[in-house]
Amino acid sequence: MKTTMTSTTNSVLPENFTSFSSILARAEERKGGTAAVEHLLSSPRSTSQLANIPEDRYLSAMTRCINRAGFSWKVIDRKWPEFEEAFFGFKVDTLALLSDEQWEAYLDDRRVVRSGQKIKALRDNVSFLYDLRYTDKGIAKLIAQWPPEDQFGLLALLKKRGSRLGGNTGQYFLRMMGKDAYVISRDVILCLQSAGLDIKDSPSSQREHKLIQAAFNEWHQQSGLCFTHLSQISAYSNGDNVVGML
Repeated sequence: MKTTMTSTTNSVLPENFTSFSSILARAEERKGGTAAVEHLLSSPRSTSQLANIPEDRYLSAMTRCINRAGFSWKVIDRKWPEFEEAFFGFKVDTLALLSDEQWEAYLDDRRVVRSGQKIKALRDNVSFLYDLRYTDKGIAKLIAQWPPEDQFGLLALLKKRGSRLGGNTGQYFLRMMGKDAYVISRDVILCLQSAGLDIKDSPSSQREHKLIQAAFNEWHQQSGLCFTHLSQISAYSNGDNVVGML
């Protein structure tokens, strides 16, 4: 079945929703001016660049983000060359041929995180990426062509058809690949709440996520900035943000 994209047009922002110019001004004041904020921003890859990233790099990034969840990022990053070796460079066709016994053997493999759930997630995501070759011409084209104005829909697809790609894991995966995307970090949530959005500290409902998408869509229309920059500037406008985590 061909993937379809969802709509967030039913989300209604509050009348007093803060303009992005105010958010930007606050970030510049906190960080030391326009040049200082610009220096902190990371730019997304182009559509053509995303479309040309090899499939194994998408699977590697998915797995990396899944293994980072609930674990020390530094430890995972330090061990990543061992993950690459253990999982055959994340080549989908190679991993798809592994037997049940070979997958079970990873539970005793010191090169990887020996978590049954996370190893199973990789196996499931091998099948997910294999299926995408036939339903969406591959993960690279799916990610590249999906409009950032419907990130909500893309995240919903990753959660439904992939494994352990819900919540912030899917968002960090998109950011790691260079997709133009927002990340709903604690500081971004604080910014959205202070701007007038009715969301919880840990947004979980479809209503909240559609509101968040609508907020970024509105700010994008106002400012012309990409969603990655909108997200980063939102975080820098308040809270105790850490460079490299946004």
